[in-house]
Amino acid sequence: MPGKAKGLRVLLADDHQTLRQGLKALLELQGLQVVAEASDGRAAVEAARTLLPDVAVLDVAMPVLNGVDAAREIASASPRTVVILLTALADARFSLDALRAGVRGFVDKSQGADDLLRAIREVWEGGLYLGPGASQAVVDACLATEDQRADRLTPREQQVVRLVAEGKSTREIAEELAISVKTAEFHRSRIMEKLNIHTTAGLVRYAIREGMIIA
Repeated sequence: MPGKAKGLRVLLADDHQTLRQGLKALLELQGLQVVAEASDGRAAVEAARTLLPDVAVLDVAMPVLNGVDAAREIASASPRTVVILLTALADARFSLDALRAGVRGFVDKSQGADDLLRAIREVWEGGLYLGPGASQAVVDACLATEDQRADRLTPREQQVVRLVAEGKSTREIAEELAISVKTAEFHRSRIMEKLNIHTTAGLVRYAIREGMIIA
């Protein structure tokens, strides 16, 4: 890795401790500094807010807050931090939302260690890194028509779905998102209308299927 990238301060977030430790050893061997580790998305956001790392490497599927939602919050909490998403498989469901959330690199977990290092270098230098599978996923997502994506949820609606799936009441959702109970109720009814889902259990199944929470 070029010297320009050495010394970068990196945040690692993945709920698998063994994988985190392996990545940490790899990055530190290459001269990068892992300043924090997190096992869920919320902890990753808080670490980014406090430590302002140069790069955040996030697993796409984490407890509490998934990688895409965590990336969106990190972009607000630490705008200078560039985000790379680790994916178990290239999936068009995540790619376009991730780009809109500020993610600048996609590395499939099946790719080699060199790919992660290359991704860190390229996104830090202002580029966009797409692994082979992610490239196709982004193309597929961009080719989807608006009609096909009519059920797209806004970032706020995605947050509401996640909180409902975590068992939060409407009042608890309102408190966590700093909105009124009436607004929380509106979001919930609007979500059910968009998705044609009529029960809380249905929303939970949707959240699991879309990777918003871990089953």
